[in-house]
Amino acid sequence: MYQSEAEPSLLKTTQHFAILDGLRGIAAIAVVIFHFMEIIFPDPSKNFIAHAYLAVDFFFCLSGFVIAYAYDQKLPQIGISAFFTLRLIRLHPLVIIGSVIGLLGFIFDPFSNLFDKYTSQSVLLFVTSCLMIPYPIVGERYFNLFHLNPPSWSLFWEYVANIVYAFILVRLPNKIIWALALISAVAIIYESYVSGSLIVGWSGDTFLGGAIRVSYSFIIGILVYRSKWIIQSRFGLIPVGILLMLSFLAPFVKSVNWAVDPLIVLFYFPFLVSLGAGAHLSNALTKVCNFAGKISYPLYMTHYPFLWIFLSYVEAKKPTLDQMILIAMVGTVLLIVWAYLIMILLDIPIRTYMKNKLIKRMV
Repeated sequence: MYQSEAEPSLLKTTQHFAILDGLRGIAAIAVVIFHFMEIIFPDPSKNFIAHAYLAVDFFFCLSGFVIAYAYDQKLPQIGISAFFTLRLIRLHPLVIIGSVIGLLGFIFDPFSNLFDKYTSQSVLLFVTSCLMIPYPIVGERYFNLFHLNPPSWSLFWEYVANIVYAFILVRLPNKIIWALALISAVAIIYESYVSGSLIVGWSGDTFLGGAIRVSYSFIIGILVYRSKWIIQSRFGLIPVGILLMLSFLAPFVKSVNWAVDPLIVLFYFPFLVSLGAGAHLSNALTKVCNFAGKISYPLYMTHYPFLWIFLSYVEAKKPTLDQMILIAMVGTVLLIVWAYLIMILLDIPIRTYMKNKLIKRMV
């Protein structure tokens, strides 16, 4: 299939935009806090980080930028098969790890007997979770597309975006991609207006909302890279990180939220990616950004099974507000440590082994 030993050098990862790695980590931590807070405060107007669900749209925008940067020139050389293999090596180990953790949490949740009701479907729940096939059957948990590990819904659409990129978007001229971005922007506004927000795509009844969210953000990320919208500045991680957090901390006002969400997604996130890509990173914060970037995906993909247990605990024991907030604070720290252990003990070794096997096969 491959004709020379020099070709595996094409598999080398391109350099990272360090501050974007840092922003990815900030967004992942914000998602964890948001998931705790939405259980503590079901009313989003009382949630201090009520817009952190938009972190997914930021991830999609960041992904479009990074994929275009890494593969616009390289994909024709390595081929679609190698591209998909590399993406699976990067993403799928944690999909399966998260599914295993989710299954164990489902079975051994000490505060819920929900598993007893779905025992006969548990194998299918696990298999579909590992294979990224939506299976929204658990009504008691809001018909999540992937009950065992709900954040997998965004990975499902990430996979779809990668497939569309490899077969279509990488070949299209910017004029057509701009037209697709405009159509997607209109769809974003319409979806937000109809639903009242962009917290859609994760459940069976909001499935198509995920397609709308990923379409615009992934495409605009590609355009940020191809249009060279890199804003050179002396801003560092802290100023840009604060700007990102402001979008998550924006108050949730039901009457205007349908307009706030599209403004953030359509304009603010592409601006932050542009700013982060050209911002200046001091040596003192380089390690922080590297760590935040590495921990972001393991944290995102392994935290939610514990949130299900927390929800079961809240439903069964009715803890006080102070108790729940303390659990959320301690739990966030412990989940970061947990994600780090998953990363160094499982994710990195598995990915390294798989990538080395791919390189040997190519040579």
